[in-house]
Amino acid sequence: MLGSISYFYGASQVQSEKSEEVLKYWQATLYTSIPSRSKFPRGFLWNVGFDLHLITLWDAKISEDIIAHWLDLINAEGWIPREQILGAEAEAKVSSQFVVQRNNIANPPSLFLAIQHLIKNRQNVEVFLKKIFPRMEIWFKWLQVSQAGKIPTSFYWRGRNSSAEMELIPYTFASGLDDYPRASHPDENERHLDLRCWMAMASGVLVNIAKRIGEDSSTYEKISKDLTANNLLDSLHWDSRNGIFSDYGLHTDDIEIESVISIDRRVYSEPAFGYIGIFGYVSLYPLMLKILDSDSPRLEKMLSDLRKENLLWTKYGIRSLSLKSEFYNTPNTVTDPPHWRGGIWINMNYLIISGLHHYSQVPGPYQNQASNIYTELRKNVVENIFKQYYERGYVFEQYDDMTGTGRGSFPFTGWSALVVNIMAEKY
Repeated sequence: MLGSISYFYGASQVQSEKSEEVLKYWQATLYTSIPSRSKFPRGFLWNVGFDLHLITLWDAKISEDIIAHWLDLINAEGWIPREQILGAEAEAKVSSQFVVQRNNIANPPSLFLAIQHLIKNRQNVEVFLKKIFPRMEIWFKWLQVSQAGKIPTSFYWRGRNSSAEMELIPYTFASGLDDYPRASHPDENERHLDLRCWMAMASGVLVNIAKRIGEDSSTYEKISKDLTANNLLDSLHWDSRNGIFSDYGLHTDDIEIESVISIDRRVYSEPAFGYIGIFGYVSLYPLMLKILDSDSPRLEKMLSDLRKENLLWTKYGIRSLSLKSEFYNTPNTVTDPPHWRGGIWINMNYLIISGLHHYSQVPGPYQNQASNIYTELRKNVVENIFKQYYERGYVFEQYDDMTGTGRGSFPFTGWSALVVNIMAEKY
């Protein structure tokens, strides 16, 4: 991962939602980790938030420098372009459809999680926190306003294409989980569980920082209280019919991509508003980001479902989508293989393992259950990554849920290198 740290210089191509004209962002430098030198030589906002969990344990000063460079990219509104394609090398490796960054598109604020990890593992961090706090505030406020849902304390990712005709389910690139199944028909009434959990976590980090540097934390305490209230989470995202936490939106499972006569989407039954009812990584966010109360019966149900081999559990890690889902391992287009529809991703497994470790340490009726699953899952993930590394010589972007075989981009010593944190039990 240290070898992936790179220095870029250039200007992003950006577009405002108020204009059709593509403009150049300001000329900027970026010192950052990247997922893969050979495949992805550019900065990814949500990836770097994971990478810093390992880099901080090696040299926290490097993490401070990387965080500062990213926060220097915030504009006056509080937006950070999610992909930093700076310079000729970066541009040469990017498909033209992904070059332009649009100012209504967010990305998971995983950098907040990395800063929380930095606070935990670095002494005398207050001077740095004072410097970055104003920019973190404006970034959070931009997320809070620009990604707000119709119902108070709900959120949804902007940027989904409701008129897409060649995608089984319109992509949600902003979430980082590109082809993970969301509502089949994007709509402003959507509620995205993962984004709400990210906002809950970020507000809590702002409370922590404000108290450490002597700033008023009352505003963020109120926001954090609302976003972590389990009863409010239930009212917005608990799908009682399926017994899972879920997105809400306009959806039908009765769709397919027709590629015999033409390449387009066929919808065989009218979509209806309701919970999506899909069990996968998104369903686990209240555990991953430690939102659930330790005595919550929802936690017991989630732990029980997590260990079921006919759902998400494998001997190599937690797969991204349940075996029972209509969309398990289905391609989203005729040219794009499934990514977040079955494969095992180490950044998500890191968060799941971190959540399990948390619930195994705090008092509660499900402490032993969390501890047992934690021990077994940690062993499975570590052993498979090492097996693949010794057999093939690489760390991979993701791993096959049926065989454990590494797949996707390689070498991928971005978030997959978090296996080192998992080994050291440093979350």
